[in-house]
Amino acid sequence: MSRADGRRPDELRSLRLEANWLEQPHGSVLYSQGKTKVLCTASIEEGVPRWLMGKGRGWMTAEYSLLPASTGERTQREASRGKQGGRTVEIQRLIGRALRAATDFGALGERTLWLDCDVLQADGGTRCAAICGAYVAARLALDRFGLSKALPDSVAAVSVGVVEGEALLDLDYSEDSRADVDMNVVMTGEGSLVEVQATAEQEPFSRERLDELLELAVVGIERIAAAQEEAAGARV
Repeated sequence: MSRADGRRPDELRSLRLEANWLEQPHGSVLYSQGKTKVLCTASIEEGVPRWLMGKGRGWMTAEYSLLPASTGERTQREASRGKQGGRTVEIQRLIGRALRAATDFGALGERTLWLDCDVLQADGGTRCAAICGAYVAARLALDRFGLSKALPDSVAAVSVGVVEGEALLDLDYSEDSRADVDMNVVMTGEGSLVEVQATAEQEPFSRERLDELLELAVVGIERIAAAQEEAAGARV
């Protein structure tokens, strides 16, 4: 099949990581992947949740949101509805799990690292972009306080899927909305899987197809990791 933007099946959308995009947070990055743009910030606070007090270990938690004008039609702020939606809760838990998989909480000490991911513009792959950007923001924040050992490994994520019978890397919204198979893959820099979210939207898919999609995801994550490393080396 021919992709709308002319990309090859194994080609990522264009990546742009603008580190230290904001002045106030301890770490921040504007993460752009194609038309999807996510602002990720990281803030370090002294202290931990009550259930961790006195154990000499830190904690990390994430929040995620879609800004009202991030999609084709205005998205109502969840605060105005009085509660978060199920999708929001699912994604911010995923971001937290992904980053915690690469974190040494003993090295963090009794501190909490807050990760905030706000989608400015959505065109598919927002949860994966949020994970990738959150890692960079966390690295920048920890480096600022001499706590780089608290994040000994990296983490990145990418979407893959099957559209019109062909395996594709990094689906935009037009592809994701009509995919036969939709999958998000989260991996550490050491190549270990953190999470694989795969759904057959139409018919079940084979083990061979699963392996093909995983191999495609590895290709994309390696490229994203290189861009993350370059951005995380930025200094204020």
